[in-house]
Amino acid sequence: MRFSLIVCTYMRPQALLSLLQSVRAQSLYPDEILIIDGSIDDATQVVFEQSLFKHLRYYKVEDKDRGLTKQRNFGIKQVGDTIDVVCFLDDDIVLEPDYFKHLISTYNQYPDALAVGGYITNEVSWDFSDEKKSNDKFYYDGFMRAEPLRFKIRRHFGLLPDVPPGFMPSFSHGRSVSFLPPSGKIYEVEQIMGGVSSYKKEVFNMLSFSEFFEGYGLYEDADFSLRIAKKGSLYINTNAKLAHYHNGSGRPNQFYYGKMVIENGWYVWRVKYPKPSFKAKFKWYATAKLLLLVRYSNIITSKEKKKALSESLGRTVGLIACFFNINKR
Repeated sequence: MRFSLIVCTYMRPQALLSLLQSVRAQSLYPDEILIIDGSIDDATQVVFEQSLFKHLRYYKVEDKDRGLTKQRNFGIKQVGDTIDVVCFLDDDIVLEPDYFKHLISTYNQYPDALAVGGYITNEVSWDFSDEKKSNDKFYYDGFMRAEPLRFKIRRHFGLLPDVPPGFMPSFSHGRSVSFLPPSGKIYEVEQIMGGVSSYKKEVFNMLSFSEFFEGYGLYEDADFSLRIAKKGSLYINTNAKLAHYHNGSGRPNQFYYGKMVIENGWYVWRVKYPKPSFKAKFKWYATAKLLLLVRYSNIITSKEKKKALSESLGRTVGLIACFFNINKR
């Protein structure tokens, strides 16, 4: 299958260069690479004046096309006519050599696949499951990992997700695909991470990335995945491995981030469940408030107290806006 790689970037020239060097080392190389640059300076463009990568085309976008979802939609319009699969990677990713080989092979193994996600290896530590079950661990498919504090607390209030990782419960607040273990298997899901994603090109004849998610675009990938899941199947291939080195540049301030956590989370929940039951609504708000209290507690327990306070205030404003149905911006 012929495939294109689109990388949407903003003010991260060195991170982008590291990604492209790992792309150059791939056992299966993209048929085209499209760099969609929203930077407000020329530092990223200089990278391509100094380095040579096959099949690469660089685009510097103007204000009207700047922002993650806008840049992705811009990139889709530049994809060649002969391309079968469109891949997206964040600019702070480094691939293992067989990433594309495993990712693209998934479409041959599962012809019904409309989207396939890769697997991040450096964010969670997994072990083989032991016989002693503990509430301090999360167990799945013969593996275990540390259970985050927020899920431990939710367990006490009966607010744990009731669906597998990668699926959204009726009250949202599910487990992300980071709760899928490094088993070497391919898992069916309904959500994949946009920064390590791929889609059959035909998907873009039906859907585009929502520009509701302005700028940083938190949860834009969940929104897009859930809309695809209404039309076909999505998978995660845990053999398509990569590392994600979170680069802080270009991210919003903590207040705005906290506001987006709530407002964008509410929006995505309603994409999947436009008319949730009273019980689902109660559990959504109960979970959001509980997680807000946990974040407020970080003002005392965390070393980054100002960030915890700022994000908590943002979450509070977002929660009030959602409750009173105020404009989600």
